Formats: sequence, C-alpha cells, structure tokens
Amino acid sequence: MTTSLKTNLAWNMYGVGLENIGVDSQPESVAYPEDPAANQLLVRVDCVGMCFSDVKLIRQGGSHAKLYNRDLRKEPTRLGHEATLTILAVGADLQDKYNVGERYAVQPDIYQDGRSTAYGYTIPGGLIQYHLVGPEVLDADDGAYVLPITEGMGYAEAALTEPWACVEASYTQRRRLSPLDGGVMWIVGMPGDERVYEFSEGLKAPAKIIVTNVSDAVLSLLKAETTAQIVECNNVNPAEYASLSKMFTDEAGFDDIVMLEPKSAEAVTAAAALIAFRGTLNIVGQEPLDGKPDIDVGRLHYHYTAFVGNTGPDIAASYGEARNRAELQPGGTAVFIGAGGPMGQMHVQRAIELPNGPKTIIATEISDLRLTTLAERFGPLAEKQGKKLLTFNPATAEQSTLEFVHAHTDGMGADDVVISVPVPALMAEAGELMGPNGMLVLFAGVKNGSLAPLKVSDIYLHNAQFTGTSGSALDDQQIVIDKTLAGELSPNRSVAAVGGMLAAHDGIDAMMTARYAGKVVIFPQIEDLPLQSLEELAENHPDIGALLGENALWTSEAEQALLAKFAA
Repeated sequence: MTTSLKTNLAWNMYGVGLENIGVDSQPESVAYPEDPAANQLLVRVDCVGMCFSDVKLIRQGGSHAKLYNRDLRKEPTRLGHEATLTILAVGADLQDKYNVGERYAVQPDIYQDGRSTAYGYTIPGGLIQYHLVGPEVLDADDGAYVLPITEGMGYAEAALTEPWACVEASYTQRRRLSPLDGGVMWIVGMPGDERVYEFSEGLKAPAKIIVTNVSDAVLSLLKAETTAQIVECNNVNPAEYASLSKMFTDEAGFDDIVMLEPKSAEAVTAAAALIAFRGTLNIVGQEPLDGKPDIDVGRLHYHYTAFVGNTGPDIAASYGEARNRAELQPGGTAVFIGAGGPMGQMHVQRAIELPNGPKTIIATEISDLRLTTLAERFGPLAEKQGKKLLTFNPATAEQSTLEFVHAHTDGMGADDVVISVPVPALMAEAGELMGPNGMLVLFAGVKNGSLAPLKVSDIYLHNAQFTGTSGSALDDQQIVIDKTLAGELSPNRSVAAVGGMLAAHDGIDAMMTARYAGKVVIFPQIEDLPLQSLEELAENHPDIGALLGENALWTSEAEQALLAKFAA
C-alpha cells in the first residue's frame, strides 16, 4: 500500500449521539503529525472494525465509565478500538524496540497505574488515517498494548483478532476459585443443621471469618483449622445481611461467602448481593432452595463473581478448576442465544472449529434473514468438521426454545448455553436450557444491578456453572493470532461489509442498527468507497469479487486487490 501524506481525515466524537461523531456527518481534516516525540510512534491506521460495544459510548458520551465524566466538546475522543496499525516513524527512545514498516494489532483494554483506560474510549481510537501512539499505549501496566502482526495476516483479519479475543476470553477462567489470602470470609449456617462438615483446604487464607448461625461443630472446626480472627454474629436474618457487609467490609462486600444448607431463595439473594469484586459464593447443601434467587447478572459479567458449590460434606470441594470448567463441553451440545449478530456468529464459528469441541451446535436468533446467513456461512464448515449445526427462531416457531433443545438432547438439556443478548429476562430463560453439569456463559453485558432469577440450586446439586467475562487481555489476543496463523481460526469469516473513510459514519449507523449479519470494516486509507456488503462488492467490482471465498468470504487476496484499486 502506498502512503499519501496530503490529508489526514478523522472522525472525532464531541458528545452523545451519532450526530456528534464528525462534523455534519463528515470527517474533519486534521494536521498530519509530522514528527513523533522521543517516546512516540507515528502510525498509519490500516483497518478498523466497528463494534457494538461502542453503542454504550455513543449513547452515554462523556458519562461513560471509561471517560470519567470528560467534556467531549473540549476534549473529544474517537471510536475505533479494533485496529491494525503500521509504523511510519519511530521516536528516538523507541528505536531499539520498533521499526518502520512493522504492523501491529491493538489490545484496547489498557490499564495505566491500575486505572482502566481504553484505546477508542479514554484514548482516541483508530477512526483517523494517521496518529501518534505514545506511553499511554506503549508503556502501561502490562507493557505495550500492541501485538506484532506478520505478513501472513491481512489488515481486517488482524483488526478482528480483538473482538475474537473477547470471544476467546469468555472460555478462559476469569473467576477466582479459592478463598482470598488475607480476605474477609463470611460463613452462614442454618439453625438446627447439625451435619458434620469438613474444610479440607483454604481455611488458612482469610484474615477474618464472620460466622452466622453455625453449629458448635463448625465453630470448633474453624478454631482448629484457621488462625483468622473469628467473629460470631448470630440471629441475623436476610434483611440484616447488608448491615454485616457495612460493618466488616465498609460495604465493599465479602471476599468469600459460604452458605451451609440454605433453604431460602430470599436468603441467597440477599447474600449474593454482598459478594466483593471477584468474590465467591460457595453453597454446600443437599436440598434445593424454595425458589430461584435473583442474581445480579451485570456483576457476573463485569465483576467476575463466582458461584460455586457441592453437596458436601467437604466445603472446600466446591473450589478449583476441576469442578468449575470454563471451556465448552467436548462432544456436547452447545446453545448460542442471539447467534446471528457479529459476536454470536464468532461464538458459533469457534464452537465449530474448536478441536474436541461440541458435536451439536444450536443457534437461535429472532431474524430469519440472519439465521439463513448463519446457516449458509457455517453449515458447510460444520459438516466439514463432522458437527451438526441447527438453527431455531423462537419468535416464529410453534415450539419453545426449551422444547427444541430437549428434542435434540433426549430431554437432558444443553451442556453449554452462551447468551449474546443483553436482556436479563433472556438470561434467566437461557439458564433453564441447561442439563446436569451445564455451563451458562453471559457474554453480553448488562448494567450492574440487573437481576435475573437463576436456578442456583443446580450449582451445588448438579454442578452448574454461571460465568461471564468482559473484554480481553493481551494473552487472549495472542492466542487468537496464533490460532489464525495455524489455520485453526479464520477471523475473515466475520467480515460482512466494507467501506472507506468517508463511509465510517454510515458504518457506525449500520453497526448500531444491525444492518449486516457480521462485522463492518472500515479501511481509513481508502477515502471514498461507499459502505457495501461483500455480495454488493462482488457485484460492483467483479475483479475483487473473484478473489472472495465461497459464499462471499472475505480473503486477504480480496483485501489486497481492494487496497490496490482504491487506496491512495
């Protein structure tokens, strides 16, 4: 690709709403950054993927959590956190680490001195043709938040390793699965429960243990096995649980909560609300609760709260990865709710391509058009992998999703249910689809405080898993890059539409309105290419269309031809 330095178009964001991206729905011409400072790189932005997670930023503007109440009129930001960059100039202090011509993918989830920032949010992102990258990206808590890309990967392919890393991260253990060293543990007993419990490991971790209504045998066990300070608070009812958190954790929540033989869903609801960030709730019991507790599904996703349990008598048996898996069940049945969107499609594709992954993949979506696209795009791939892909539209079918899943699992339910729709009611319905040892993955995020009734009894009686993850890390993105280079994964399958720099505004609108069943990709070095689906691209430009794969699959060859034809 040749490089023109005559223009530098940028889509700055000045406030809430699509109308505040750019000026009069057009990009601005900004100064070309001639010389990087000693600690900076001058980069060319080669590709940007549009991500639905930006919708929250567009709707909230400066009040978004990662903007820290920033006045965007005075200090605008820029979308575009899924980006591929090429180095054009290297500052004096970085010349031993970087070279002109090297290509990088950005890992946008950046921590600087423990503070959460992000490229495309706090740090203006990739919807610009050229910009400077400095220590805000290159010298943060984990070092440089960029990953080198070899010539074997295309620009779009590299940019989409970031959303793919978020998908990969959702099957990587993020929960803490053992008592916290130096933490505050709360053990809640049931009056009249005289069962003899064990606590084979983990009791040496907490610095303080609060006990409520436990038997003399449990109290003796604790005194014999821990050096932690033990505080007894008896005759406390669920309505008073929050006062314990205020008293002993300054309302930060308990690091670890253990409930022994609970009977009341109300009590579990009240206790679950008091789990600290990355905290655990361990339920040990032999009988189901009297209902479904209301669980904060926002915190499951964003705060990585862990719900574990077992039937006892060893309290510690609930912990550890052996009982709490994160990966899809080998040879099992996986259900994907909201499978027709870009991220849902990635989950389906990953399940199909995963070695030793599920044998049956059920994809649900309320759009027949999206389901048809999904079947056409991934049906042949599933058949090639020796797997079965089934699609289901709950909005038009005569049977329910539960009936459909049971019909294809001999009434047992699914091994895994992954939901990419940010609706608590649907998350609760998704939990009903699981069979014994099932895993519910809350991939879509809803705001903290969003409650959903979940079958918590299944956690300790049937080893159910409730997990959720937000974002990704450098390691997750490197895994995706490695899988792509090894031919185990194809991010290019996610591309649905492409456009040039002037089409970015339309691309954001298309992403927000779900116009395409897949990812919208913008090439900033192409100035004037209207946004179009890959099918439209093939029709409008047969020479490029001839280089697309089967079913209009994006390829590096088509990308090279596109850039050769339209880039400056």
